[in-house]
Amino acid sequence: MRLSSLLALLRPALPLILGLSLGCSLSLLRVSWIQGEGEDPCVEAVGERGGPRNPDSRARLDQSDEDFKPRIVPYYRDPNKPYKKVLRTRYIQTELGSRERLLVAVLTSRATLSTLAVAVNRTVAHHFPRLLYFTGQRGARAPAGMQVVSHGDERPAWLMSETLRHLHTHFGADYDWFFIMQDDTYVQAPRLAALAGHLSINQDLYLGRAEEFIGAGEQARYCHGGFGYLLSRSLLLRLRPHLDGCRGDILSARPDEWLGRCLIDSLGVGCVSQHQGQQYRSFELAKNRDPEKEGSLAFLSAFAVHPVSEGTLMYRLHKRFSALELERAYSEIEQLQAQIRNLTVLTPEGEAGLSWPVGLPAPFTPRSRFEVLGWDYFTEQHTFSCADGAPKCPLQGASRADVGDALETALEQLNRRYQPRLRFQKQRLLNGYRRFDPARGMEYTLDLLLECVTQRGHRRALARRVSLLRPLSRVEILPMPYVTEATRVQLVLPLLVAEAAAALAFLEAFAANVLEPREHALLTLLLVYGPREGGRGAPDPFLGVKAAAAELERRYPGTRLAWLAVRAEAPSQVRLMDVVSKKHPVDTLFFLTTVWTRPGPEVLNRCRMNAISGWQAFFPVHFQEFNPALSPQRSPPGPPGAGPDPPSPPGADPSRGPPIAGRFDRQASAEGCFYNADYLAARARLAGELAGQEEEEALEGLEVMDVFLRFSGLHLFRAVEPGLVQKFSLRDCSPRLSEELYHRCRLSNLEGLGGRAQLAMALFEQEQANST
Repeated sequence: MRLSSLLALLRPALPLILGLSLGCSLSLLRVSWIQGEGEDPCVEAVGERGGPRNPDSRARLDQSDEDFKPRIVPYYRDPNKPYKKVLRTRYIQTELGSRERLLVAVLTSRATLSTLAVAVNRTVAHHFPRLLYFTGQRGARAPAGMQVVSHGDERPAWLMSETLRHLHTHFGADYDWFFIMQDDTYVQAPRLAALAGHLSINQDLYLGRAEEFIGAGEQARYCHGGFGYLLSRSLLLRLRPHLDGCRGDILSARPDEWLGRCLIDSLGVGCVSQHQGQQYRSFELAKNRDPEKEGSLAFLSAFAVHPVSEGTLMYRLHKRFSALELERAYSEIEQLQAQIRNLTVLTPEGEAGLSWPVGLPAPFTPRSRFEVLGWDYFTEQHTFSCADGAPKCPLQGASRADVGDALETALEQLNRRYQPRLRFQKQRLLNGYRRFDPARGMEYTLDLLLECVTQRGHRRALARRVSLLRPLSRVEILPMPYVTEATRVQLVLPLLVAEAAAALAFLEAFAANVLEPREHALLTLLLVYGPREGGRGAPDPFLGVKAAAAELERRYPGTRLAWLAVRAEAPSQVRLMDVVSKKHPVDTLFFLTTVWTRPGPEVLNRCRMNAISGWQAFFPVHFQEFNPALSPQRSPPGPPGAGPDPPSPPGADPSRGPPIAGRFDRQASAEGCFYNADYLAARARLAGELAGQEEEEALEGLEVMDVFLRFSGLHLFRAVEPGLVQKFSLRDCSPRLSEELYHRCRLSNLEGLGGRAQLAMALFEQEQANST
């Protein structure tokens, strides 16, 4: 009875028990087989330096990839071998081999280079990353802002062949698509860029308006050059070896027919007007036809319009298509706003969650009182938030134009909403407020005094408040010239006699940060003597600096630290730079520094990247440490309401102890990166505009940054530089400086004493000491 009852109780669990027993038995059996074969085959494959110990080990390794155990080889560098720095690109796009999407080549001539080609450049150049102009004119002078390539032969086939050869040689590895057009063609640039973005890049494609050869079959087609055509990169690479043969065998008076015959004869590729669902649409403009009256579907949807006989017609076409694109954009915005209103009802917040304007982010919500965005008050003539801290200053320049545009837009929107019943006329602006919201854009609140006119002619003065928003537009990457990352940097250090002692620490830091890692940089010391210093019989105040420079040259073979001696009673930064500029070639990249600066590899790399010859000069904003007497290590907690503590230096090393508090000194502009050619051009323009005594006075009151700002057409780039951390020092504010520079120098010294918390604590301790 007991046995039968026990079996009845265990019967439901018998399949589970039998399955576990069978699984454990098979596992033990498999383990015994593996142990009987010997050691692990993976260990045999990688265990010996000489290779596998039996011939079957590689086969067993391939069969058991899932059990492979990698062997970690530690890095070892022979100290006897010289250190070789590995240069890596600063752009991820360059390292990954990514390419730009589209390059546009325009075929022009001697007669139309300064007319039609200029019109093409003004209408489409800002839409494409690269726009080149090819002409057969020898030594053609390029108009401003245009890159012209002269081939020296105006024969059509020769010009087309050399253009394709140039595109392959210089840009074949950088672009996916090449669009070739004539200068009498208007191109709808946004549509063309969208077309290139929808096409696959791994096919041989010759896309344009297909035309038949005279007397040839239907399959033999070429793309009409007047309407432009697209060539894929792969097709250009395949065509390059056949260009010389086609130029000798094919005779044609038209370059587009020559190219079509070359592609068909050598590669068997003909022109197509449609590919992958994308159709290339073009429109032939009749003679004396007004673009404003064209309303056909073929015209409205065209990618290219041809022929364009004169530049004014090109601008009229651009105006017409720009208006069409603007209307289409407004229509899409209205449709999207209607969809958002319909969907907002279904959200948890309901209509309360609908932001104004519809579709734009809601206003920024501050989380503390330090994040509150303040409003700036203004009138039509003055603003009450000035950059220099003044309570009131004139409203001028871009700010005045911005306010005027906001007033015109407000009046236009009011009339659009209430006409024809009411018509408004602005009398004056009562109050104006504006603030910049980083999530939305510039917000305006305007109190307007309006004159309201009804349909019957009755007039009445009304005061109304309106709110406007200038939203942030789409962020675009500006095309910038290519920058060579291995450019040698020439550091220039002006030294006064009072700075001779601090120069020793600069040289040691230069050796550790530049000479030790073998950075591609040189140093020139500009030793500035006073009228009575360093003369005959007098001790040399820079003797220790010269000895330290000689020691560094001995310590690092192959290194040369040049120094120049200058005698000046009141040294000016521009005059000192004139001396150095004459001693170096025009392609030298200067890094003007100070004795308190500690440039490192990252700072030098940013100098190379941000200083672009003929385009941009870079003046970094260094981090200035506060007075150590007020903030010895960490910033002490300030009294209530004193504001947050100032930031710590961004490049501080945690292993060196607590960081010293400081701030980015926006008032100082002693450091700068620029090319010698750009400086010489700005200096020549200064000498041309100012002459005689006026130039002498201007040189004493100017810094190098002001020379670039006032007498150069370059972009001036100012940005904070975390790698430039300077010790606390009081700048010597020369009375010979201009009023603005002297004010900036004094303000830099005052702001560099300490933050609000440190100054408040120092005043509190002083009052406590005086009271006792």
